[in-house]
Amino acid sequence: MRTFRVIDSHTGGEPTRTIVAGGPELSGANISEMLHDMHLHHDGFRKAIVNEPRGSEVMVGAYLVPALDPANHCGIIFFNNVGYLGMCGHGTIGIVATLAYLGKLSPGTHRFETVAGLVSTTLHEDGTVTIANVPSYRTHTGVELNIAGQGTLFADIAYGGNWFCLVALSDSALDRPLPELLSLSQEILRVCRLQFPKVDHVELFGAPKTPGGDSRNFVLCPGGMYDRSPCGTGTSAKLACLAADSKLAPNEPWIQESIIGSTFTGRYEWTDTEHTAIVPTITGRAFVNGDTQVIVDERDPFAWGF
Repeated sequence: MRTFRVIDSHTGGEPTRTIVAGGPELSGANISEMLHDMHLHHDGFRKAIVNEPRGSEVMVGAYLVPALDPANHCGIIFFNNVGYLGMCGHGTIGIVATLAYLGKLSPGTHRFETVAGLVSTTLHEDGTVTIANVPSYRTHTGVELNIAGQGTLFADIAYGGNWFCLVALSDSALDRPLPELLSLSQEILRVCRLQFPKVDHVELFGAPKTPGGDSRNFVLCPGGMYDRSPCGTGTSAKLACLAADSKLAPNEPWIQESIIGSTFTGRYEWTDTEHTAIVPTITGRAFVNGDTQVIVDERDPFAWGF
């Protein structure tokens, strides 16, 4: 038998399962090399955490590793049912809530090392969390995508810690049944990747339902499932597009609603006078909803997930 401890949380409805004790010892000179070591030699932990019978397709996992810079709190390796993620916004908010629950963080500013780069967070007195994400930017706009049954859709390609194809739809388009939205976003991803193979997320936009909201989104994640939260890296990519189009001023709030009605508040500042990239900040809240000792029984054929 082998045991390790995980803390479950959700951020705007999207779950995060964080390994806080008993995980593998990883080697590497930086967080990217540690992720590589986990992928090559300890991928069973990823599968055991997020795959059935313990997990689900929607689950995002995180493993906390020692920080290489003592000024930072720790490093984070994010993963899901099909592999590893460079950055996860809702997951970072969930990790801050998890560490606060464990008594390891108090209100204030705390930095974390991720594969995508250094992320700064602020735990507020009311329990909300603001993350200052990695520099985000748009690379293409007005990209034509010919989608069967939809005609030509126009997309932006942007980076917010992960790569996104962003498509604005009609105001009521997100009222379609979820299976239809999944099918549409999967087809958009397939067509988009013919031109932009690094893109692995699709973000569809429609009119908000939340009073005072600015936009509502549906985000397709790697692995074929949709984000219940407004997606931190997706909101960062959206802010980069708004900034590039001069549709949102620096430090002006943007209320991004998810497909289930939860919200993030986004803002940004330019990284330089040439306006090549932004530093987006995303504010949301996570709640801890589980504290579990995972048992891996080697007699169990599905002990390490399937």
